[in-house]
Amino acid sequence: MAKKMLLEIKNLVTEFRSDEDTIKAVNNISFSLCRGETIGIVGESGSGKSVTSLSIMRLIPNPPGKITSGEIICHSKTKGRIDITKISEKEMRTLRGNEIAMIFQEPMTSLNPVFTCGNQVMEAILLHQQVTKGEAKEKTIELFKKVQLPRPEIIFSSYPHQLSGGQKQRVMIAMAMSCNPEILIADEPTTALDVTVQATIIDLMQELQRQNDMGIVFITHDLGVIAELADKVVVMYKGKIVEQGNVFDIFSNPQHPYTKGLLACRPPLDKRLNWLPTVSDFMKINEVGEIIENKQSVKDSIEKLVITAAERADAHKLLYAKHPVLQLKNIKTSFAINKGMFGKPTSFVNAVDDISFDVYPGETMGLVGESGCGKTTLGRTILRLIEPTSGTIILNGKDITHISKNEMIKLRKDIQIIFQDPYSSLNPRITIGNAIMEPMQVHGILKNDGERKKRVIELLERVNMTEAQFNRYPHEFSGGQRQRICIARALALQPKFIICDESVSALDVSVQAQVLNLLNELKREFDFTYIFISHDLSVVKFMSDRMVVMNKGKIEEMGDADSIYNNAKSEYTKKLISAIPKGQLNDIKNSIERKKLLPPET
Repeated sequence: MAKKMLLEIKNLVTEFRSDEDTIKAVNNISFSLCRGETIGIVGESGSGKSVTSLSIMRLIPNPPGKITSGEIICHSKTKGRIDITKISEKEMRTLRGNEIAMIFQEPMTSLNPVFTCGNQVMEAILLHQQVTKGEAKEKTIELFKKVQLPRPEIIFSSYPHQLSGGQKQRVMIAMAMSCNPEILIADEPTTALDVTVQATIIDLMQELQRQNDMGIVFITHDLGVIAELADKVVVMYKGKIVEQGNVFDIFSNPQHPYTKGLLACRPPLDKRLNWLPTVSDFMKINEVGEIIENKQSVKDSIEKLVITAAERADAHKLLYAKHPVLQLKNIKTSFAINKGMFGKPTSFVNAVDDISFDVYPGETMGLVGESGCGKTTLGRTILRLIEPTSGTIILNGKDITHISKNEMIKLRKDIQIIFQDPYSSLNPRITIGNAIMEPMQVHGILKNDGERKKRVIELLERVNMTEAQFNRYPHEFSGGQRQRICIARALALQPKFIICDESVSALDVSVQAQVLNLLNELKREFDFTYIFISHDLSVVKFMSDRMVVMNKGKIEEMGDADSIYNNAKSEYTKKLISAIPKGQLNDIKNSIERKKLLPPET
């Protein structure tokens, strides 16, 4: 029996106009969504996937954006067949939230910071349903229970800043589900979440879909997530759909070189590679904008890059024969959580609790764990950006735990950090050239600014940017480019030790692959030592020689990265590994079969 059609996109074009140019952000795309079906839209930043979702919701800012042609047909449960592009804004408001709901990428910016979470969900219920405030509150608390928020009554009265990222995203899902929509659009709802929280959110969305038999449009750059969730896949590139089909066909036999590139650049979990394939390995654009395809398969391209266990063992024999560059002994970092009448702390939380390990010259040590496990606090404690409560930090044989602030400033020339969010790490009022030059001026590197500028240009070129970009500001660059700028700034002082704190977590998988390759290339060239911090175990496994798994401030497990992945001993580590979206064909087959056996709840 054919499923009921919910949404049809026909030859949709959405343009953004400026004084100089007109850009077709969505360029003549067509697809359809049925009841109980999930469509995954994938592509890099700038591919047009988010503009597609905003077009469906009629949320394109005009000017500069405008839907210029095509149809968006909604099969409404109350009004029948409607072309969304032709109805008034008043009519559109009755559809938004009521029949088509949307979960946005960043819940912190989507939730109003001055209203409680409960009031914001109640507002949507009161707007679309004929209920009293008491009934709306009751329904909101029921929704919070449904999305498995702990202590729903307390969450109801909490403000967004008091919740974790995963909890805020659940509030957004509750708001989206408040009016039982027929269609749910989820725009990158799990991008910045831990893999365990991501897995929970995906399970939750599937359960809600089964209960309500709704259609889902799930937008992401991660094909691994799509494999877990979607029935059909739409691959977008520069505003166009380059490939679409059922999820098994796309993963087992991708046709377009762009799709092959997206599949290949995810760090594989069953192999150790010395280099990640990127989209450019499968397709290049010539001078007239045509795609030149590399006919190589995803499997063949990956097999060429595999490092054998014997090669790795030989490299490690040399690596661990050296004396450690960093030694941590019983490090503890505590924060006061309650204070008495006169401001004296009365209780503490141990963010880092009795951590000890060594890092060797030329090694990449991975720190992995969920948000709140203490990995970022540990990284900042090593740099003395946060002072340790107790324990010893020995760098190059010198105890730096209690050295003076001035001595520590001098030492930071040799030990640098690349932060998670490159935009907030860069001063928006300073050009990127000056931002890279500034630490060189502070530490007196080279004789004058002329020589420093020359060095900055060399660094920009080294991270695949150009001299022409020296005088541009941070807002003029993409996320991946800004991260390259931060890497160039870290390199400016010629350090030997770099802490990478979630430095690729917010990047597209294709850009992430380029940045990870760049970090490894620079490590070989300059003989760096890295501590690589991430919640993504697949990325940490690719980057690391050894791995430390942290949980609630303590070490759960430590050892060779491949050994931990293949033979984890801790239940916590096993949970992290099982939560990774793997995108294996057998998993996709099993998911398809499971969905067939699970009819929608009535």
